[in-house]
Amino acid sequence: MAQTAQLRHIDATGNEAQRVFALQRAAYKRHPYPSYEERLDKLNKLERLLIDNADAIAEAINKDFGHRSEVESKMLEIFSSVDGIRATKKKLKQWMAPEKRHVSMMFFSAQNRVIPQPKGVVGLISPWNYPLFLTASPLTSIIAAGNRCMIKMARNSSNLCHLLHEKFSQAFSEDDIAILPGVAAQDFSTLPYDHIIFTGSAQAGRTVMRSAAENLTPVTLELGGKSPTIIADDYDVDEAAARILYTKYVNAGQTCLAPDYLCLPEAKRDQFVATAKKLLPERYPDTNISQYTSVIDEKSYRRLRATLDDAEKKGATIVSLVPGMTFNDELRKIPPHIVLDVTDDMLIMQEEVFGPLFPVKTYKDLQEVLDYVNDRDRPLGLYLFTNDKQVEERVVYGTLSGGVTVNNCVMHIAQHDMPFGGVGASGMGHYHGRDGFLEFTKMRPVHTNPRWSMQHQTYPPYNKSHTRMFDFLMKWMR
Repeated sequence: MAQTAQLRHIDATGNEAQRVFALQRAAYKRHPYPSYEERLDKLNKLERLLIDNADAIAEAINKDFGHRSEVESKMLEIFSSVDGIRATKKKLKQWMAPEKRHVSMMFFSAQNRVIPQPKGVVGLISPWNYPLFLTASPLTSIIAAGNRCMIKMARNSSNLCHLLHEKFSQAFSEDDIAILPGVAAQDFSTLPYDHIIFTGSAQAGRTVMRSAAENLTPVTLELGGKSPTIIADDYDVDEAAARILYTKYVNAGQTCLAPDYLCLPEAKRDQFVATAKKLLPERYPDTNISQYTSVIDEKSYRRLRATLDDAEKKGATIVSLVPGMTFNDELRKIPPHIVLDVTDDMLIMQEEVFGPLFPVKTYKDLQEVLDYVNDRDRPLGLYLFTNDKQVEERVVYGTLSGGVTVNNCVMHIAQHDMPFGGVGASGMGHYHGRDGFLEFTKMRPVHTNPRWSMQHQTYPPYNKSHTRMFDFLMKWMR
């Protein structure tokens, strides 16, 4: 009755998001459990769509950013998305199979099973920083779980959004998967979905969660945070720098899992800076060309400039890593910088950087770092460079974060058989692989009672035989 009332309200308003939701809800009611073949067909269509339109997708993303390397878009977004689809297809039939479960002894010949069933209609809200991957990756899990999906992309991804809307409209029916260009956040997030997944800022995530609470809709939130990077005393600084600096400055640092700040032994700080000053000019000799990504918009550009100015005014040492490269207001280019001598009263240590500015802290004892990390919000990622297993265990079990990469950064997100997600302030819920399948699935328990049952012996009125039965069962089940 409640769902019927919701749909009547939706039909009466004429809102586009509500119209599509009504179509998908009705389609789900007609066909609530898509077969393996149907889900596989949708995954194949999604894979084909990404492959056939790879050049157009990369160009649309480049337009949205102003400057963004085609290679970065194809490798980090299109390849990663297709690789995830292919990994899912290999395991999908196994994931869909009902699971037999143990029957409690009291029920003798009864049967228990758990059936993975689709939740229904899922709302997907994707961000602008990796607009293709952070749409296609959760969508893969949503399709695998047998759901229908409505997608809202970020305003800063308008070129890609319109391209994907066109291509998805050709490949999928509107009552199955729909991308909605121009839909207002309020209109989208307040619908009574069966699940919502949101990737973006913590502030926006709170708004989405409040909206979802009105409908008791479960949410998956991927929110980022200040992901610490730790170089232990035993690890080669030059090798660590080579790996850290790639993941920090790719996409101009606009990565939710980017190394946000670095902690390394005092004696190795100067060596790290020297290595950075050698490597970055080799990788980005001219930050004004499209090989180096623009900051997404004017607001973000001004925020990063203000963050750097704030650090300098409060005593930080600013190191520009590419000689001759300066700020380009027209192209919104901020050359890679390292920020030394940082303190906690600086904005750069209070908020997620989300740009090509890299604060560096030093330590004398590793426990200082663990205490610092644990005194702050739990980050989406934590990165440790060490070859010492005892140090690795100490850091992994002595902290809590969404995920961990050892001896590199970010790479855990590319492992399709591992869950990706945050904890605490960095989010909740997981997707990727089987964990994504489960996130968007109702694992529905089904108990089948035997035809002949002894349950009548437990019916009241109660007498001494019930007491003897209780005593017998308690002894038997030990």
